Amino acid sequence: MSRRDLIRLGGLVAAGHALPFCPATSANNRPGRRGARSCILVYLLGGPPQLDMWDLKPEAPAEIRGPFRLIATTLPGVHICEHMPRLARLTGKYAIIRSVSHPNNNHTPMIYYTLTGRPTQRPEEDNNINPPSRTDHPHMGSVLARYKGTLGLPGYIALPELAIRSNLDNVRQTVLLRGGKSGFLGARYDPLGINGDPRDFGSMPALASPPDVTHDRIQRRQALLAAMDQSGVNPANADFATLRQTAVHLSGAARSSRLYSLDSEPRTLRERYGLHRFGQSLLLARKLAEAGVPMIAVHFNYMTRCDGWDTHSKNFDALRDELLPLLDQGLSALVEDLDQRGTLEETLVVSLGEFGRTPRINAQAGRDHWGHCSSAFLAGGGIRGGQVLGASDPHGAYPRSDKVDPADIQATIYHLMGLNLNDHLRDQVDRTWALTTGQVITRLV
Repeated sequence: MSRRDLIRLGGLVAAGHALPFCPATSANNRPGRRGARSCILVYLLGGPPQLDMWDLKPEAPAEIRGPFRLIATTLPGVHICEHMPRLARLTGKYAIIRSVSHPNNNHTPMIYYTLTGRPTQRPEEDNNINPPSRTDHPHMGSVLARYKGTLGLPGYIALPELAIRSNLDNVRQTVLLRGGKSGFLGARYDPLGINGDPRDFGSMPALASPPDVTHDRIQRRQALLAAMDQSGVNPANADFATLRQTAVHLSGAARSSRLYSLDSEPRTLRERYGLHRFGQSLLLARKLAEAGVPMIAVHFNYMTRCDGWDTHSKNFDALRDELLPLLDQGLSALVEDLDQRGTLEETLVVSLGEFGRTPRINAQAGRDHWGHCSSAFLAGGGIRGGQVLGASDPHGAYPRSDKVDPADIQATIYHLMGLNLNDHLRDQVDRTWALTTGQVITRLV
């Protein structure tokens, strides 16, 4: 390199440290950094209230600030909600973003946008509950499965699949949402959904072998199938062959209680995560990450008595009595467990929802939808912990500095997972799509 090149490079590096963002380019190759092998996404479906969690405003009027008090953290001058004391003791391990913003207040288009990085066709109008489609853009997990998947393991596991409970024909049903599957990438990259309670061995009945099918019998079946296939695999059936091999591997893992059973985990550890569905889902996510699954998404919605995080009424009762204690216990246990096992640096943990909630408390003691300002949590996987990025205005309504779009969080996840952000995806009619429209948040990495 010439002297001029060296000077130019030094200027670019200095500029990169001065700005919170950089253009989406290639993976971060900082010396000494191992990079993330897996991402655990803790998605708070419904819209978590930033003003009652990560960004309290004690000086705001009563109709905005709410009844919760601040609690000190290990970072000087940084405070969070009193109902997250365990997370307050771990602030050196994670980063908070207080300035996530996108101008839409509707559930389904914002769920779609935060998980795929793309808007729906009519984002201001489309708030219908539509089923997943092969024309959809892929969930982040499907993209990671496409680039980081390994033979014999799913690339993307959903605990459970992205869904809501809705009244259809006067019957309460679970409905899958757009944005939770692989869309135009095809069925090969759809999630493996663990829709049952992970505390139960039968949470994945489709992978449980019949009692009379022993391990030896499975091996004999595999040998017979291999003999029949020895003439060569039809390229048209390659995806099916891969899926079959993964299914056989997972079925054996289910029987031996190694991959997705929690029976082998110490009782004290299970209690630390919390003996509730959410806590045990996070513990299972940690096991799956260590096994090499690139994306485990915990879509946290109907794991509670209340209507998830969509707290239009009795917001503070739901947060105090259930939502915040569950999140505080489970998320802090996950970060501590990964850290103690020496795998936090290679496991990226991200928690956010589709939007925040209104600064003004409504007549039902709730907060309504608010896309203009929300908060996010990131830890491990190359994230520089112990910092707060961005700030909101005195009422927590709009970003005051370092505005972050949800697509920037997507770009940062891909970046830390080692994807080349200059790559493109192709849909079913051979159109090319940029991997992400966001920018890497360089101050976090």
